[in-house]
Amino acid sequence: MIVFSSLVRSAPAVALVGLAACGDKPAEQTAPPPAPVAIVTIRAENLPNVIELPGRIEAVRTAEVRARTNGIVLRRLYKEGTDVREGAPLFQIDAREYRAQVQQGQAALQRALAARANAASVVARYRPLVADRSVSGQENDSAVSQLRQADAQVAEARATLAQSQLQLSFTTVRAPLTGRVGRAEVTEGALVSGTEATLMTRVDQLAPVYAVFTQSNSAILDTIAQIRSGELRIASANSVDVRLILDNGADYGIVGRLDFTDQSVDPQTGSQTTRAVFPNPARTLAPGQFVRARITAGTMRGGVAVPTRAVQFKGEQASVSVIGQGNTLVARPIQLGTQVGGRWIVLSGLKPGDRVVVDGWQKVRPGQKVAPRDASARPGQHPTATPASQTPAATGGR
Repeated sequence: MIVFSSLVRSAPAVALVGLAACGDKPAEQTAPPPAPVAIVTIRAENLPNVIELPGRIEAVRTAEVRARTNGIVLRRLYKEGTDVREGAPLFQIDAREYRAQVQQGQAALQRALAARANAASVVARYRPLVADRSVSGQENDSAVSQLRQADAQVAEARATLAQSQLQLSFTTVRAPLTGRVGRAEVTEGALVSGTEATLMTRVDQLAPVYAVFTQSNSAILDTIAQIRSGELRIASANSVDVRLILDNGADYGIVGRLDFTDQSVDPQTGSQTTRAVFPNPARTLAPGQFVRARITAGTMRGGVAVPTRAVQFKGEQASVSVIGQGNTLVARPIQLGTQVGGRWIVLSGLKPGDRVVVDGWQKVRPGQKVAPRDASARPGQHPTATPASQTPAATGGR
Protein backbone atom coordinates (compact mmCIF):
# COMPACT_ATOMS: atom_id res chain seq x y z
CA MET A 1 0.00 0.00 0.00
CA ILE A 2 2.82 2.32 0.80
CA VAL A 3 4.36 1.73 -2.63
CA PHE A 4 1.00 2.27 -4.37
CA SER A 5 0.34 5.52 -2.49
CA SER A 6 3.79 6.74 -3.39
CA LEU A 7 3.15 6.01 -7.07
CA VAL A 8 -0.18 7.83 -6.90
CA ARG A 9 1.42 10.86 -5.28
CA SER A 10 4.21 10.93 -7.87
CA ALA A 11 1.88 10.58 -10.94
CA PRO A 12 0.94 14.31 -11.12
CA ALA A 13 4.59 15.24 -10.96
CA VAL A 14 5.40 12.83 -13.79
CA ALA A 15 2.52 14.25 -15.81
CA LEU A 16 3.75 17.80 -15.24
CA VAL A 17 7.22 16.81 -16.29
CA GLY A 18 5.78 15.19 -19.44
CA LEU A 19 3.76 18.29 -20.22
CA ALA A 20 6.75 20.46 -19.66
CA ALA A 21 8.77 18.29 -21.96
CA CYS A 22 6.04 18.53 -24.63
CA GLY A 23 5.93 22.29 -24.21
CA ASP A 24 9.69 22.56 -24.69
CA LYS A 25 9.65 20.94 -28.16
CA PRO A 26 8.53 24.10 -30.12
CA ALA A 27 11.17 26.12 -28.31
CA GLU A 28 13.82 23.70 -29.49
CA GLN A 29 12.84 24.28 -33.25
CA THR A 30 15.13 27.08 -34.57
CA ALA A 31 14.38 29.38 -37.57
CA PRO A 32 15.85 28.23 -40.92
CA PRO A 33 19.17 29.82 -41.87
CA PRO A 34 19.11 32.75 -44.34
CA ALA A 35 19.07 31.56 -47.94
CA PRO A 36 22.36 32.17 -49.74
CA VAL A 37 22.16 34.52 -52.75
CA ALA A 38 24.76 35.88 -55.14
CA ILE A 39 24.85 39.65 -55.55
CA VAL A 40 26.58 42.36 -57.52
CA THR A 41 27.14 45.87 -56.24
CA ILE A 42 25.99 48.56 -58.66
CA ARG A 43 28.70 50.96 -59.74
CA ALA A 44 28.53 53.98 -61.99
CA GLU A 45 30.38 53.45 -65.26
CA ASN A 46 30.57 54.71 -68.81
CA LEU A 47 28.07 52.73 -70.87
CA PRO A 48 27.22 52.79 -74.56
CA ASN A 49 24.09 54.81 -75.24
CA VAL A 50 22.15 52.33 -77.37
CA ILE A 51 18.83 53.40 -78.87
CA GLU A 52 16.64 50.62 -80.26
CA LEU A 53 14.16 51.59 -82.97
CA PRO A 54 11.95 49.68 -85.43
CA GLY A 55 12.52 50.39 -89.10
CA ARG A 56 12.24 49.28 -92.68
CA ILE A 57 14.73 48.66 -95.49
CA GLU A 58 14.60 50.91 -98.55
CA ALA A 59 16.55 50.81 -101.78
CA VAL A 60 19.06 53.61 -102.28
CA ARG A 61 17.68 54.12 -105.79
CA THR A 62 14.42 52.80 -107.23
CA ALA A 63 13.38 53.26 -110.84
CA GLU A 64 10.00 52.50 -112.36
CA VAL A 65 10.51 51.29 -115.91
CA ARG A 66 7.66 52.74 -117.99
CA ALA A 67 6.81 52.72 -121.67
CA ARG A 68 7.89 55.85 -123.56
CA THR A 69 6.25 54.95 -126.84
CA ASN A 70 3.12 53.17 -128.05
CA GLY A 71 3.23 49.61 -129.32
CA ILE A 72 2.84 45.89 -128.79
CA VAL A 73 5.32 44.10 -126.51
CA LEU A 74 7.08 41.43 -128.56
CA ARG A 75 9.50 39.94 -126.02
CA ARG A 76 10.71 40.13 -122.44
CA LEU A 77 14.50 40.18 -122.62
CA TYR A 78 15.46 39.58 -118.96
CA LYS A 79 14.96 37.04 -116.20
CA GLU A 80 12.81 38.32 -113.39
CA GLY A 81 14.55 38.83 -110.04
CA THR A 82 18.10 39.02 -111.43
CA ASP A 83 20.73 41.74 -111.37
CA VAL A 84 21.03 43.89 -114.49
CA ARG A 85 23.46 46.55 -115.59
CA GLU A 86 22.45 50.06 -116.54
CA GLY A 87 21.35 50.10 -120.18
CA ALA A 88 20.58 46.37 -120.36
CA PRO A 89 17.57 45.62 -122.63
CA LEU A 90 14.45 44.56 -120.76
CA PHE A 91 11.60 44.57 -123.29
CA GLN A 92 11.26 44.75 -127.06
CA ILE A 93 8.29 46.68 -128.49
CA ASP A 94 7.20 46.27 -132.12
CA ALA A 95 9.38 48.76 -134.01
CA ARG A 96 8.23 48.37 -137.64
CA GLU A 97 6.14 51.53 -137.69
CA TYR A 98 8.97 53.56 -136.17
CA ARG A 99 11.51 52.23 -138.66
CA ALA A 100 9.23 53.40 -141.45
CA GLN A 101 9.02 56.83 -139.85
CA VAL A 102 12.81 56.96 -139.65
CA GLN A 103 13.10 56.11 -143.34
CA GLN A 104 10.51 58.76 -144.16
CA GLY A 105 12.46 61.30 -142.15
CA GLN A 106 15.68 60.40 -143.92
CA ALA A 107 14.01 60.94 -147.30
CA ALA A 108 12.62 64.31 -146.18
CA LEU A 109 16.09 65.34 -145.06
CA GLN A 110 17.60 64.40 -148.42
CA ARG A 111 14.92 66.41 -150.16
CA ALA A 112 15.58 69.43 -147.99
CA LEU A 113 19.33 69.14 -148.56
CA ALA A 114 18.81 69.06 -152.32
CA ALA A 115 16.60 72.15 -152.19
CA ARG A 116 19.18 73.95 -150.10
CA ALA A 117 21.98 73.06 -152.52
CA ASN A 118 19.97 74.49 -155.41
CA ALA A 119 19.22 77.68 -153.50
CA ALA A 120 22.88 78.05 -152.52
CA SER A 121 23.97 77.71 -156.18
CA VAL A 122 21.54 80.47 -157.26
CA VAL A 123 22.92 82.83 -154.62
CA ALA A 124 26.45 81.99 -155.69
CA ARG A 125 25.61 82.83 -159.34
CA TYR A 126 23.86 86.09 -158.48
CA ARG A 127 26.65 87.43 -156.26
CA PRO A 128 29.01 88.59 -159.09
CA LEU A 129 26.12 89.73 -161.32
CA VAL A 130 24.73 92.17 -158.79
CA ALA A 131 27.80 94.40 -159.07
CA ASP A 132 27.38 95.04 -162.83
CA ARG A 133 23.58 95.27 -162.46
CA SER A 134 22.98 92.16 -164.59
CA VAL A 135 20.77 90.94 -161.74
CA SER A 136 18.60 93.32 -159.85
CA GLY A 137 18.92 93.67 -156.13
CA GLN A 138 15.37 92.39 -155.64
CA GLU A 139 16.18 89.14 -157.43
CA ASN A 140 19.32 88.70 -155.36
CA ASP A 141 17.41 89.31 -152.15
CA SER A 142 14.80 86.74 -153.17
CA ALA A 143 17.51 84.17 -153.86
CA VAL A 144 19.12 84.81 -150.47
CA SER A 145 15.68 84.46 -148.79
CA GLN A 146 15.07 81.15 -150.53
CA LEU A 147 18.48 79.91 -149.29
CA ARG A 148 17.57 80.80 -145.74
CA GLN A 149 14.25 79.00 -146.09
CA ALA A 150 16.09 75.97 -147.42
CA ASP A 151 18.40 76.06 -144.40
CA ALA A 152 15.36 76.11 -142.11
CA GLN A 153 13.78 73.21 -143.96
CA VAL A 154 17.00 71.21 -143.57
CA ALA A 155 17.04 71.93 -139.81
CA GLU A 156 13.37 70.94 -139.54
CA ALA A 157 13.99 67.71 -141.44
CA ARG A 158 16.93 66.87 -139.17
CA ALA A 159 14.79 67.46 -136.05
CA THR A 160 11.98 65.32 -137.43
CA LEU A 161 14.43 62.54 -138.22
CA ALA A 162 15.97 62.78 -134.74
CA GLN A 163 12.50 62.54 -133.20
CA SER A 164 11.72 59.45 -135.28
CA GLN A 165 15.04 57.85 -134.34
CA LEU A 166 14.34 58.61 -130.65
CA GLN A 167 10.93 56.96 -130.85
CA LEU A 168 12.56 53.99 -132.54
CA SER A 169 15.11 53.71 -129.71
CA PHE A 170 12.26 53.67 -127.18
CA THR A 171 11.02 50.40 -128.67
CA THR A 172 13.92 48.70 -126.85
CA VAL A 173 13.16 49.31 -123.17
CA ARG A 174 16.41 49.43 -121.18
CA ALA A 175 17.34 49.40 -117.49
CA PRO A 176 17.77 52.97 -116.22
CA LEU A 177 20.22 51.93 -113.49
CA THR A 178 22.23 48.99 -112.20
CA GLY A 179 20.30 46.86 -109.72
CA ARG A 180 17.88 44.00 -109.28
CA VAL A 181 14.96 43.95 -111.69
CA GLY A 182 11.56 42.90 -110.44
CA ARG A 183 8.75 40.93 -111.99
CA ALA A 184 7.29 42.04 -115.31
CA GLU A 185 4.09 44.06 -115.10
CA VAL A 186 3.25 43.35 -118.76
CA THR A 187 3.43 40.25 -120.93
CA GLU A 188 4.17 39.58 -124.57
CA GLY A 189 1.33 40.82 -126.73
CA ALA A 190 0.31 43.58 -124.33
CA LEU A 191 -0.32 47.06 -125.72
CA VAL A 192 1.69 49.70 -123.88
CA SER A 193 1.24 53.44 -124.12
CA GLY A 194 3.89 56.11 -124.02
CA THR A 195 1.22 58.73 -123.43
CA GLU A 196 -0.06 56.95 -120.30
CA ALA A 197 3.46 55.79 -119.32
CA THR A 198 2.51 52.14 -118.81
CA LEU A 199 4.45 50.56 -115.92
CA MET A 200 6.50 47.62 -117.20
CA THR A 201 8.77 46.68 -114.26
CA ARG A 202 10.95 48.13 -111.50
CA VAL A 203 14.68 48.17 -110.83
CA ASP A 204 16.06 48.57 -107.28
CA GLN A 205 19.65 49.32 -106.37
CA LEU A 206 20.33 46.94 -103.46
CA ALA A 207 23.98 47.58 -102.69
CA PRO A 208 24.09 49.57 -100.51
CA VAL A 209 20.64 49.97 -98.95
CA TYR A 210 18.98 52.37 -96.54
CA ALA A 211 17.46 51.47 -93.18
CA VAL A 212 14.86 54.09 -92.27
CA PHE A 213 13.57 54.59 -88.71
CA THR A 214 11.29 56.99 -86.89
CA GLN A 215 11.92 58.36 -83.41
CA SER A 216 9.74 60.59 -81.29
CA ASN A 217 10.73 64.23 -81.19
CA SER A 218 10.65 64.20 -77.37
CA ALA A 219 13.28 61.44 -77.29
CA ILE A 220 15.48 63.42 -79.67
CA LEU A 221 15.12 66.52 -77.49
CA ASP A 222 16.10 64.45 -74.43
CA THR A 223 19.21 63.23 -76.23
CA ILE A 224 20.16 66.79 -77.20
CA ALA A 225 19.73 67.89 -73.58
CA GLN A 226 21.97 65.03 -72.37
CA ILE A 227 24.66 66.04 -74.87
CA ARG A 228 24.54 69.68 -73.77
CA SER A 229 24.73 68.73 -70.10
CA GLY A 230 27.73 66.46 -70.67
CA GLU A 231 25.88 63.37 -69.51
CA LEU A 232 26.15 61.96 -73.03
CA ARG A 233 29.25 62.15 -75.21
CA ILE A 234 29.12 61.78 -78.99
CA ALA A 235 32.30 62.16 -80.99
CA SER A 236 30.54 63.17 -84.23
CA ALA A 237 27.34 62.44 -86.11
CA ASN A 238 29.34 60.59 -88.77
CA SER A 239 30.71 58.10 -86.22
CA VAL A 240 27.35 56.76 -84.98
CA ASP A 241 27.31 52.98 -85.47
CA VAL A 242 24.08 51.16 -86.25
CA ARG A 243 23.46 47.41 -86.00
CA LEU A 244 20.45 45.62 -87.41
CA ILE A 245 18.37 42.85 -85.87
CA LEU A 246 16.49 40.97 -88.57
CA ASP A 247 12.88 39.87 -88.32
CA ASN A 248 13.94 36.36 -87.23
CA GLY A 249 16.02 37.77 -84.35
CA ALA A 250 19.41 37.26 -86.04
CA ASP A 251 22.08 39.94 -86.02
CA TYR A 252 22.79 41.24 -89.51
CA GLY A 253 26.49 41.31 -88.65
CA ILE A 254 27.55 44.28 -90.80
CA VAL A 255 27.76 47.65 -89.08
CA GLY A 256 26.07 50.60 -90.77
CA ARG A 257 26.48 54.34 -90.38
CA LEU A 258 23.91 57.00 -89.58
CA ASP A 259 23.80 59.38 -92.55
CA PHE A 260 20.60 61.44 -92.30
CA THR A 261 18.19 62.86 -89.74
CA ASP A 262 15.17 64.77 -90.96
CA GLN A 263 14.92 68.26 -89.51
CA SER A 264 11.13 68.39 -89.80
CA VAL A 265 8.68 66.75 -87.40
CA ASP A 266 5.66 64.84 -88.65
CA PRO A 267 2.69 66.82 -87.27
CA GLN A 268 0.49 63.71 -87.08
CA THR A 269 2.90 61.40 -85.23
CA GLY A 270 5.32 63.83 -83.61
CA SER A 271 8.26 61.82 -84.90
CA GLN A 272 11.36 62.45 -86.99
CA THR A 273 12.94 60.21 -89.61
CA THR A 274 16.43 58.80 -89.14
CA ARG A 275 18.30 56.91 -91.83
CA ALA A 276 21.37 54.67 -91.90
CA VAL A 277 23.23 53.20 -94.86
CA PHE A 278 24.34 49.54 -94.90
CA PRO A 279 26.49 47.50 -97.28
CA ASN A 280 24.49 44.63 -98.74
CA PRO A 281 26.98 42.36 -100.54
CA ALA A 282 24.96 39.15 -100.14
CA ARG A 283 21.61 40.84 -100.88
CA THR A 284 20.33 39.76 -97.45
CA LEU A 285 18.45 43.02 -97.02
CA ALA A 286 15.50 43.63 -99.33
CA PRO A 287 13.30 46.71 -99.75
CA GLY A 288 10.28 46.62 -97.46
CA GLN A 289 11.94 44.28 -94.94
CA PHE A 290 11.22 45.01 -91.25
CA VAL A 291 14.26 45.36 -88.97
CA ARG A 292 15.20 46.70 -85.55
CA ALA A 293 18.12 49.07 -85.25
CA ARG A 294 20.48 49.39 -82.33
CA ILE A 295 21.99 52.84 -82.68
CA THR A 296 25.09 53.41 -80.56
CA ALA A 297 24.81 57.15 -80.01
CA GLY A 298 27.86 57.96 -77.92
CA THR A 299 28.73 57.07 -74.32
CA MET A 300 26.57 57.63 -71.25
CA ARG A 301 28.53 58.87 -68.26
CA GLY A 302 27.63 57.53 -64.81
CA GLY A 303 25.27 54.88 -66.13
CA VAL A 304 24.30 51.69 -64.33
CA ALA A 305 23.65 48.18 -65.66
CA VAL A 306 22.68 44.80 -64.23
CA PRO A 307 23.16 41.26 -65.54
CA THR A 308 20.19 40.02 -67.53
CA ARG A 309 19.64 37.09 -65.18
CA ALA A 310 18.98 39.50 -62.30
CA VAL A 311 15.95 41.09 -63.98
CA GLN A 312 12.45 39.76 -63.26
CA PHE A 313 9.49 40.49 -65.51
CA LYS A 314 5.82 40.64 -64.59
CA GLY A 315 4.02 41.59 -67.74
CA GLU A 316 5.85 44.66 -69.04
CA GLN A 317 7.07 45.72 -65.59
CA ALA A 318 10.69 44.88 -64.80
CA SER A 319 12.09 44.59 -61.29
CA VAL A 320 15.13 43.35 -59.39
CA SER A 321 15.71 41.98 -55.90
CA VAL A 322 17.80 44.35 -53.78
CA ILE A 323 19.45 43.67 -50.42
CA GLY A 324 17.91 46.05 -47.86
CA GLN A 325 18.62 46.76 -44.21
CA GLY A 326 19.37 43.70 -42.14
CA ASN A 327 20.05 41.69 -45.28
CA THR A 328 16.35 41.49 -46.08
CA LEU A 329 15.17 41.11 -49.64
CA VAL A 330 13.38 44.06 -51.26
CA ALA A 331 11.68 44.06 -54.69
CA ARG A 332 12.64 47.18 -56.66
CA PRO A 333 10.84 48.18 -59.91
CA ILE A 334 13.21 49.52 -62.57
CA GLN A 335 13.01 51.08 -66.02
CA LEU A 336 15.14 49.28 -68.57
CA GLY A 337 17.01 50.66 -71.52
CA THR A 338 18.71 48.40 -74.02
CA GLN A 339 20.31 44.99 -73.53
CA VAL A 340 24.03 45.19 -74.30
CA GLY A 341 26.63 42.48 -73.82
CA GLY A 342 24.61 40.30 -71.45
CA ARG A 343 23.44 43.21 -69.31
CA TRP A 344 20.42 45.49 -69.15
CA ILE A 345 21.10 49.21 -69.04
CA VAL A 346 18.94 50.63 -66.24
CA LEU A 347 17.45 54.06 -66.86
CA SER A 348 15.88 54.50 -63.42
CA GLY A 349 15.26 52.57 -60.19
CA LEU A 350 18.87 51.77 -59.22
CA LYS A 351 21.80 53.85 -57.99
CA PRO A 352 25.46 53.16 -57.33
CA GLY A 353 25.95 51.16 -54.15
CA ASP A 354 22.77 49.11 -54.43
CA ARG A 355 23.30 45.37 -53.97
CA VAL A 356 21.32 43.43 -56.54
CA VAL A 357 20.67 39.69 -56.35
CA VAL A 358 21.73 37.90 -59.54
CA ASP A 359 21.40 34.26 -58.42
CA GLY A 360 19.07 32.70 -55.88
CA TRP A 361 16.22 35.22 -55.98
CA GLN A 362 13.91 32.47 -57.26
CA LYS A 363 14.09 30.74 -53.84
CA VAL A 364 13.28 33.72 -51.61
CA ARG A 365 10.51 36.26 -51.17
CA PRO A 366 10.56 40.00 -50.38
CA GLY A 367 11.07 40.60 -46.68
CA GLN A 368 12.99 37.35 -46.14
CA LYS A 369 16.51 37.44 -44.71
CA VAL A 370 19.25 36.23 -47.01
CA ALA A 371 22.96 35.52 -46.84
CA PRO A 372 24.52 37.60 -49.63
CA ARG A 373 27.79 36.69 -51.28
CA ASP A 374 29.63 38.42 -54.11
CA ALA A 375 29.09 37.05 -57.58
CA SER A 376 32.11 35.72 -59.47
CA ALA A 377 32.38 38.62 -61.90
CA ARG A 378 34.52 41.61 -61.01
CA PRO A 379 33.13 45.15 -61.26
CA GLY A 380 33.11 46.39 -64.82
CA GLN A 381 32.93 42.91 -66.30
CA HIS A 382 29.83 41.22 -67.66
CA PRO A 383 28.95 38.42 -65.24
CA THR A 384 28.55 35.06 -66.83
CA ALA A 385 25.85 32.56 -65.97
CA THR A 386 26.69 30.46 -62.92
CA PRO A 387 26.77 26.71 -63.68
CA ALA A 388 23.76 24.82 -62.37
CA SER A 389 25.96 22.79 -60.02
CA GLN A 390 27.08 26.01 -58.29
CA THR A 391 23.79 27.85 -58.02
CA PRO A 392 22.11 28.28 -54.58
CA ALA A 393 19.38 25.95 -55.79
CA ALA A 394 21.99 23.21 -56.19
CA THR A 395 23.92 23.96 -53.00
CA GLY A 396 22.75 25.94 -50.02
CA GLY A 397 19.36 26.66 -51.54
CA ARG A 398 18.26 23.04 -51.07
